[in-house]
Amino acid sequence: MNIVKEKTGDLTAVLKVNIAESDYAEKVDNVIKDYRKKARIDGFRPGKVPTGLIKKMYGTGILVEEVNKLISESLTNYIREEKLNILGEPLPAENQKTADFDTETEFEFSFDIALAPEVEVKLSKKDKVPYYDIKVDKKLLDTHIDNYARRFGEFIDVEETTDNEMLTGNFAQLDEEGNVLENGIKAEDVRITIEYIKDEEIKKSFAGKKVGDIVKFDVRKAYPSDSEIASMLKIDKEVAQNITGDFQFEILKVQRFDKAEVNQELFDKAFGKDVIKSENEFKAKVTEEIKSNFVRETDYRFLIDAKEKFVQKINPDLPVEFLKRWLTVANEGKFTPEQIEEEFPKFEEDLKWQLIKDRIIKDNDIKVEEKDVLEAAKEVTAAQFAQYGLANLPDEQLEQYAQEILKKDNERRNLYEKKFEDKVVDFIKDSVKLDTKEVTVEEFQKLWEDDQKKDPKKSKK
Repeated sequence: MNIVKEKTGDLTAVLKVNIAESDYAEKVDNVIKDYRKKARIDGFRPGKVPTGLIKKMYGTGILVEEVNKLISESLTNYIREEKLNILGEPLPAENQKTADFDTETEFEFSFDIALAPEVEVKLSKKDKVPYYDIKVDKKLLDTHIDNYARRFGEFIDVEETTDNEMLTGNFAQLDEEGNVLENGIKAEDVRITIEYIKDEEIKKSFAGKKVGDIVKFDVRKAYPSDSEIASMLKIDKEVAQNITGDFQFEILKVQRFDKAEVNQELFDKAFGKDVIKSENEFKAKVTEEIKSNFVRETDYRFLIDAKEKFVQKINPDLPVEFLKRWLTVANEGKFTPEQIEEEFPKFEEDLKWQLIKDRIIKDNDIKVEEKDVLEAAKEVTAAQFAQYGLANLPDEQLEQYAQEILKKDNERRNLYEKKFEDKVVDFIKDSVKLDTKEVTVEEFQKLWEDDQKKDPKKSKK
């Protein structure tokens, strides 16, 4: 078998694959022998079907399958051995002649390929990229401290309702006279929160109530959502759709949510025993945490701005027509040619950036090791637990959960890609001049909103 590469453009070529009978004959014969052993055909004992009959019945199909396998393996090996950096996948040439597998023994197949352009990336302090430093002002700090107070707050029993307590009680459906309906819907130990009642008059009717009091109200007015009614009355959503009229709610417990006081007990719950010993230390720690959280946001914004700058500056050439054709073939049945045409500019920008990133990684020998990915998985784990108020987990426990994440191939691959991107961002930050701009959270958010107005498809991830 022979493969010849012929250039068809600056970044395109055709691979001509010539296959002789000697390339596939033995493979086809072996498959036919295997078919003969397993074939079950009336009039013949197992394993005694004539080879000629097997060839007649299955020969062409076997030949096609083996030739296709041979083509696939040969193209893969050729591309690897010749170190061709291709974009997309090889496509059958548009002028490819249809092979006649019934009469021909030698075949030529042509495949169009696209070659990645040579990209040169030179970064220097002459390149200026915006970097946003989010200011931790009093309002932002107070909000985060309040979040800690809420996270470690608790419900306490109180004597009487005002306007935002949580009530535990029993529901019972009423008849038109206001009496408990025999065989009506009942639900025990249901929790409701006064402030979430939608009807203002009903909400007011709960004011000043105590344990043992009964409040009668129209549940449909109080909770217009079928899902809420279904959950509250512990019934199916289909049944909830038909619920109207009054229910009574007998109050068994009145509780009010009290935020935690900003004191040593809160410091210990949030950061561990005696790690923080004063309110000033607490504020400093929260400020540090806010800035740390915003580093991810500001680095991502830096990545977006750097991508835009260097894609425009370096602007690698791409074989556009081939790529559109490849996308159409690869997404057949998923997207129309019109949709691909519409989305192509975004694909083109992302591909150019990928080529630039790959060049930065290769030129500067940037590597991601297993320990880097493990640390990334631990960060993901810690963030997930923090959402549920579980901070400062022991490192051994974090690593245990992180190892479970890394057992999933897709998660592992995503973390590798994320760490490569992080290291590219760090490299660019060190190589260019940072045009640092201090902004408030609102001003930073407005950057994304302005982007959205200019390009609705561009959004913050």
